[in-house]
Amino acid sequence: MIYRNNAYQRNMILSSANVVAGGVSSVSNSIFSYLYLKGENRRLIKHVGELEMEVIRLRELLDANMKDTVSIRKVFVNDTISTDSIPLQNYPYRYIPAGVVRNTTNYLSNYITINKGFEDGIRSDMGVVSPDGVVGIVMTVGSHYSVVISLLNVKLKISCKIKNTNYFGALSWKGGDVKYAYLEELPSHSTFEVGDTIVTSGYSAVFPRGVMVGIVESYNKQNDDNFYSLKVRLLSDFQSLGDLFVIENPLQKEQKDIEKEAVRND
Repeated sequence: MIYRNNAYQRNMILSSANVVAGGVSSVSNSIFSYLYLKGENRRLIKHVGELEMEVIRLRELLDANMKDTVSIRKVFVNDTISTDSIPLQNYPYRYIPAGVVRNTTNYLSNYITINKGFEDGIRSDMGVVSPDGVVGIVMTVGSHYSVVISLLNVKLKISCKIKNTNYFGALSWKGGDVKYAYLEELPSHSTFEVGDTIVTSGYSAVFPRGVMVGIVESYNKQNDDNFYSLKVRLLSDFQSLGDLFVIENPLQKEQKDIEKEAVRND
């Protein structure tokens, strides 16, 4: 009755109602805006998380590439054939990173298991190096794992030479101290000194020329005085192997096949 019969009171009630409705509407809008923003925030947080994971992934790839480049450059010395000295398209070798999952050093015949196999491009007779030097040669290959015959295996011999010379011999481990191997059958007229660097000779299809192996610690004449035997301190620490590189030579099969053919025709 007051609302209908009194204009002043009617206007006051309408004004108050509008204030209340406006307040309710404002609160309602705030609530819905808040709920909407929470949803947006969740989407933004998810997107930010995805971006962070992408950044981490890219950083890991960059670090891995940098580490591979630094490690590969470190394992070679000045007299080697490298991608810096010849056009890349003419350089046959490719390096496949791998990790050690098992390694023995306390037997006469030691082996290393790596976490790369046939599906990663690994094949038997590929050379294996650490960031410091020669480690061994791939022997057996599975789909996802491979077994490497370690340089610390009395059955393995690797053709090596004195850096910056053409004097070469056969490097092998004799058992005992894992830090030393011996370069034998080195001609007696060869020139060298204690402290000289020993590298791969490149006279096989397994290792490129000039891969680091070790340092001459001492030497003596073999039973046959026409040859020297050099005690070589190995640069690879076989008791703490982690990241390795498998060396792929796409021309290896061709070289081995033609060498076998030459032997058959002899």
